[in-house]
Amino acid sequence: MKEMSPEERKESFVPWVCIFGGKAFATYVQAKRIVKFITDVGVTVHHDPDIGDLLKVVFVPDYNVSVAEVLIPGSELSQHISTAGMEASGTSNMKFAMNGCIVIGTLDGANVEIREEVGEENFFLFGAQAHEIAGLRKERAEGKFVPDQRFEEVKEFVRSGVFGPYSYDELMGSLEGNEGYGCSDYFLVGKDFPSYIECQEKVDEAYRDQKRWTKMSILNTAGSYKFSSDRTIHEYARDIWMIEPLVLP
Repeated sequence: MKEMSPEERKESFVPWVCIFGGKAFATYVQAKRIVKFITDVGVTVHHDPDIGDLLKVVFVPDYNVSVAEVLIPGSELSQHISTAGMEASGTSNMKFAMNGCIVIGTLDGANVEIREEVGEENFFLFGAQAHEIAGLRKERAEGKFVPDQRFEEVKEFVRSGVFGPYSYDELMGSLEGNEGYGCSDYFLVGKDFPSYIECQEKVDEAYRDQKRWTKMSILNTAGSYKFSSDRTIHEYARDIWMIEPLVLP
């Protein structure tokens, strides 16, 4: 965005407000670095006159159910971008889909079921698949991984100090190297990055066509009936607890 003229930016980018919610466990230092990084990016972006209202970045502190009750119905794109096979994409994406929010994600966790129910054409899919992960890590350990140039530029940009005086060398360093604890990009962020960027271009293209986007939104809500608590409890009662419903007169 910074490399473009104001006219090019308006033509190329759909305005975004990126909202992050989450918590870092007390001893999870890397997670704390990520939270710090998000807030630093947010401050920098908000004070950049070139970017204006094309991009805002917000980290919501103390994310909980009450906050989710406000954010989920108000969101239009839900990002569930965990590494495939890690089962890190749980049930919040189901809540987003029920509220007409379209999901962009990997084939991880509940994303797999959501995509099956709402239709492939109503889900933005990117990234490596679960059966590829072990091979990709092996390839990395053997020094065969070639990072996308755009990913390298991002890391260099972060290290330039543009987001403030805090040193993000350790955070960026975790994405580098071929093997060893705390490095070698265990979650394959660099591998999924180009696919993610290209998929986001498809998101922007779809969003510009509001008729198409609205249809996708409606079909996400319609296709999410499987994830209702009524169906879940009914199946638990029938298949696990082996109890019959009591019919009241």
